Amino acid sequence: MTSVDLRWKKNVAAQDVEAVGAAGAAEIVIEPRTALDAAACDLLARYSITVRYAVANPVPGAQGAFESGDAPEGGRTGRFFHSPKAQALKEEICAVGRKLWLRGFVDGNGGNISCRVGGDEVICTPTLFSKFDLTPDDLCLVDLEGNYLAGRERPTSEVRMHLVAYKNSPQAKAVVHCHPPHATAYAICGHVPPSALSSEFDVFIGRVALAQYETPGTMAFAETVRPYVEHHNAILLANHGVVCWADTPTHAEWYVENLESYCQTFLITRQLGVPCSSIPSAKVEELRVTRRRLGLPDSNGDSESAPVPVLS
Repeated sequence: MTSVDLRWKKNVAAQDVEAVGAAGAAEIVIEPRTALDAAACDLLARYSITVRYAVANPVPGAQGAFESGDAPEGGRTGRFFHSPKAQALKEEICAVGRKLWLRGFVDGNGGNISCRVGGDEVICTPTLFSKFDLTPDDLCLVDLEGNYLAGRERPTSEVRMHLVAYKNSPQAKAVVHCHPPHATAYAICGHVPPSALSSEFDVFIGRVALAQYETPGTMAFAETVRPYVEHHNAILLANHGVVCWADTPTHAEWYVENLESYCQTFLITRQLGVPCSSIPSAKVEELRVTRRRLGLPDSNGDSESAPVPVLS
């Protein structure tokens, strides 16, 4: 096996893996604490390059070197990632994944879920996994820069979008991205559903933002949500899907349900052929008060975003 020694590098980035792939190597050797960013992990999978850590018996029961995905998880990071608290969060993420699949909000290996833990670490779903089949052992740990810290699988490349949300909205503790059909239909049409028609929707979602299209998995794609995450907990991703954030993975999934159900209901009301009855503006303000009391962002206070077409 042709191997490239990268033990001298503290961080392995996409360009490093590109060079290894171009050289036709099938393996890289790195130190246990070397950081692999998300783009590098994607390229390792694309080129079928394995990772060998330059340690002997890095984890209990291990023999010699081991492959990528079985990264040594020593110190505080490793202890936390396998702690009862982390296990509970992993189980919650897996439960959310099954709900998304059962509701038809994801298909194939689509969608991703994450939860911020501590100050600068994030548990996230791996790349190329059905959300129905996820187990706690499949999940990954990355830092806020996307560096891979722990877990046996590679993190989803779309975790970059989650990290942008965490960095720009301190309230965001969990993020869910998926493709519910009715909400995604709006995203494909480049429109958002109107507000002031459903009290529950206005309390938990309010005005929906629409992020411009970029190629999924890229940093440009991740950056599309930056202008909106402070004021919106639900964002349509043009020609792609939706992303919602909340204080827990379960609540973020609830907001996806709220958004999808409302989009479906509004499409049905349009088929009735009569005008919708809007909530009076004074009553809408009361709903905004409730929304703020629940600690949700005031989407009506977003004055910096470009106007978005509303399908009415």
